[in-house]
Amino acid sequence: MYNSIKEEAYHCNMQLPQLGLVLFTFGNVSVVDRQHGVFAIKPSGVPYEELSPEHMVIVDFDGQIVEGDLRPSSDTKTHALLYKHWEEIGGITHTHSTYATAWAQAQRDIPIFGTTHADHLTKDIPCAPPMSDEMIAGNYEHETGFQIINHFTENKLDYKEVEMILVGNHAPFAWGKTGTKSVYNSAVLEQVAKMAWLTEQINPEAARLKAALVKKHYERKHGANSYYGQ
Repeated sequence: MYNSIKEEAYHCNMQLPQLGLVLFTFGNVSVVDRQHGVFAIKPSGVPYEELSPEHMVIVDFDGQIVEGDLRPSSDTKTHALLYKHWEEIGGITHTHSTYATAWAQAQRDIPIFGTTHADHLTKDIPCAPPMSDEMIAGNYEHETGFQIINHFTENKLDYKEVEMILVGNHAPFAWGKTGTKSVYNSAVLEQVAKMAWLTEQINPEAARLKAALVKKHYERKHGANSYYGQ
């Protein structure tokens, strides 16, 4: 019943070390099956070279194991909450990639400096503020999901348009309609984070990309009259 999402979750997780987005086991990808109300996610602490599709753990939207002999990722409850509240996402990627995590540790949004950024979204990449002491003392991974959702709600952001976030003092999360798209968005986030950091080293007073270029680059890929690609 779950072989399809196990296979996709496995292949998506294996992309993380290939793309240089993880060190050791610092990351995870999940893939959802909306029909059955479950998702497949990487088991906790298992090195990527030891993984197979059979190792993927099936979990429901309350974070309870449905199938699998291994413990799921420690971030499982964050994934579960996002799937429960954001019904149009099909995959989630969480890493501790170097540059994106550095921006998260600095508690800063990533400014939209260039067209690479604008090819993917029209806003700064948001950084949710650090979690409150009460949330930390509670169900931590569950509360991380609310940390993300609350930031989107408070800042009137649409998760279908902005498919990535930095969690303050923690690390990035990205999502998409498929697991593969969530990995793609995670890699884009890391690259944009790196370029933004380099931009500020070269010119600390660098200006944000002007609105006309933001509109042009986003709409040529995502607008009604898009013409990028085949």
